[in-house]
Amino acid sequence: MLFNKKLLAWFQENGRNLPWRGINDPYKIWLSEIILQQTRIEQGRDYYMRFTEQYPTVTHLANASEEEVLKTWQGLGYYSRARNLHASAQFIANQLNGQFPNSYEGLLQLKGVGKYTAAAIASFAYRLPYPVIDGNVYRFISRLYGIDTPIGTDAAYKQFETLLLKLIDREQPDLFNHAMMDFGSTYCKPTGCNCKECIFQNECVAWKTQRVEFLPVKGNTVTIKHRWFYYYFIVWEQQGNQTTMLHRREGKDIWKGLYEFPLIETNHALTQKELHKQNSHIVSLIGNSEAQQIIISSPIKHQLTHRTIQATFIYLHMGSNIEVQLLEGEQKFSIEEAKKLPISRLIDIYTQQIHWMENEIH
Repeated sequence: MLFNKKLLAWFQENGRNLPWRGINDPYKIWLSEIILQQTRIEQGRDYYMRFTEQYPTVTHLANASEEEVLKTWQGLGYYSRARNLHASAQFIANQLNGQFPNSYEGLLQLKGVGKYTAAAIASFAYRLPYPVIDGNVYRFISRLYGIDTPIGTDAAYKQFETLLLKLIDREQPDLFNHAMMDFGSTYCKPTGCNCKECIFQNECVAWKTQRVEFLPVKGNTVTIKHRWFYYYFIVWEQQGNQTTMLHRREGKDIWKGLYEFPLIETNHALTQKELHKQNSHIVSLIGNSEAQQIIISSPIKHQLTHRTIQATFIYLHMGSNIEVQLLEGEQKFSIEEAKKLPISRLIDIYTQQIHWMENEIH
């Protein structure tokens, strides 16, 4: 097929050199695919190297604790990926005797593995002819064939999958899928692509009809929820050690399994008077009439896919060798112990700014 020949010839000259390519280890390919979901390749590369070094086999990953895995994942976001990764590793190690599934259907049984990831592992590790369909592929194919079905819908996935099953190189499905993603990522880009020199210019419906900038058609706009977080970083000295309190997030909300400071969430930004009243209440619950030092940060904006969080951190230093009553649901940790716990990117940004992990707060 002429399309395949042109695409693979382009890929041979222009394909990206990435550490998870050119291998057929399904475990490492799976790791790379999970890490790269919602993640730039530049950032994902470092995490891939970190994971493969710390957990060289699926059994090593299965034997780690969830907290260890979350700590290794820290800063990458979308922490459900890490929890699913760990759960699937344990399923493979305990239920499948350490043998990675070697079929598309078997791969779909893994927690956190959908059609895209299953197709990627099946084609890259086992050279099975399943097309990968990510944003880059949607963009490239929608422009090439002039498809205006809104992406992100079941109808679009079925339409693109049917077409790609006809196009995929059945002898080299791994190279075909890599080439499709690379062409969409590095050449047929969202903006700024050089269509005049594109090797598919003569075939491209979007170019001929002047619709390049309008394709692909995107689905419904995501509704953003606004949330206001007030974190209390409470520090006191006990037996020569700086001590603080944190709790582990549970439930179905964001950052499940990560640790954070005592938190009060409100439905609006507090006024100075409201915040002062709240601070006084927190200090009274701790069991001290006043804090030796109170530092209130400027709000830190943290953008997630469906949420905008405005976080304010209140640092309370309670003094030395005093009795501090733990707030409900909180646990006591020395700063050294806290350094080893998995925390959200938002907490990490703040703590790095004030160097608390280096024991520089006095």
